[in-house]
Amino acid sequence: MDADYTDKNPALGALYRAHLKTITARHDRALEQAGAGHAVIYSGNPRLAFLDDYHHPFKPNPHFVAWLPLTELPYSYIVYTPGATPVLVYYQPHDYWHVVPGAPDGYWTNHFDVRIVHSTEDVAAHLPEDREKCIAIGEFDDETLACGIERINPTTAVNILHFSRGVKTEYELAVMRLASGRGVAGHRAAEAAFRDGRAEFDIHRAYCKAVSHTDAELPYRNIVALNQHGAVLHYTDLDREAPGALHSFLIDAGAQVHGYASDITRTYSSGDARFQALVDRMEQQELAIVDKVQAGVDYRALHVEAHRMLADVLVEAELATGDADALVATGVTSAFFPHGLGHLLGIQVHEVGGHQRDETGGIIAPPSGHPFLRLTRVLEKDMVLTIEPGLYVIDMLLEKLRGTQAQSHVNWSAVEWLRPFGGIRIEDNVRVLDGGRENLTRDAFAAAS
Repeated sequence: MDADYTDKNPALGALYRAHLKTITARHDRALEQAGAGHAVIYSGNPRLAFLDDYHHPFKPNPHFVAWLPLTELPYSYIVYTPGATPVLVYYQPHDYWHVVPGAPDGYWTNHFDVRIVHSTEDVAAHLPEDREKCIAIGEFDDETLACGIERINPTTAVNILHFSRGVKTEYELAVMRLASGRGVAGHRAAEAAFRDGRAEFDIHRAYCKAVSHTDAELPYRNIVALNQHGAVLHYTDLDREAPGALHSFLIDAGAQVHGYASDITRTYSSGDARFQALVDRMEQQELAIVDKVQAGVDYRALHVEAHRMLADVLVEAELATGDADALVATGVTSAFFPHGLGHLLGIQVHEVGGHQRDETGGIIAPPSGHPFLRLTRVLEKDMVLTIEPGLYVIDMLLEKLRGTQAQSHVNWSAVEWLRPFGGIRIEDNVRVLDGGRENLTRDAFAAAS
């Protein structure tokens, strides 16, 4: 594996100390609000398949990953006490059935009191004796894994940790730039496979090879959609045979480095000039929205503005008639663009805290008529978010417009033309700055060209 993607990367090591200082400060506030003295963060454990003896792929607790770049370390614990060196209870079982974690190694090791255990029964001895002063953070399928701690995921503490995750440290930003570069390598390989006339399954395999991920290591299931499949927002079926006629290709796929994700979408034409012109126009719209990203912007307003901009695209493409106010008010834009403009991005693809008003956990609701918007906060410096407007022919949504005031605004013959192409989505990952933004995705594409 490339040295940039390992936890021995000296550039990341230089940023990690300050990152850890930020993480401990967040936990100090969380513990104070919870009235607790110790935080015990559980990495999680793999789950058995129903009525079988194999495990589903392991997904670590994101709270654990925020501390450490260790995504394959189940049954392990971080014990944090303000003012003390954090303890890592490192589970290294005696097991000849599976590969076990190797010796602790990496830029993070000097910052932890690492204690290796070979059995889950040995964990309790390394936790604080005063369990009533502890909070546990994680998912515990078996209550014995909580080691007698009764306060699990207290709301006062978790709200602080979730809200603060929206703002990234310099270390996290550096890791996410690496994840963007890795994802772009996959997108370039996937486009080449599409141009070669490959099936969805083969395009997916080309992507995974380029990013050096198994399916389980991807941050989310790849959306690799040819032709009308691009109208299925979360299409993951992967046909094994290429279609007889190739019209379009929509790929929504990411990569991860140290548990942090990229989330990138591109749409390509197979040669149809009219569809290519529409893709180009959607890209112009997406970039225009990106140019509005900066600290202090209300993301809800940005989402509504994206609908007004889409109305102009629909009219220009002769898919609809009328002014922006009418197309938004009658639900025409929502039928063509039913999902949210984007979401926070980080350890989780849909990072937590997107609807939180503040650290107390109050909720900011999405705008009326836009229930699927995952980010409703005012943007802050060093947030990382996605901008991903779309335009699709989704028959079940368009049919709801018939018999309503909206029906007369839709050019149904143009809809018939667009249907074989499925849809268009363009998505970039964007860092918020004071008075501007950093486009991680576009920078990665430029560096790869």
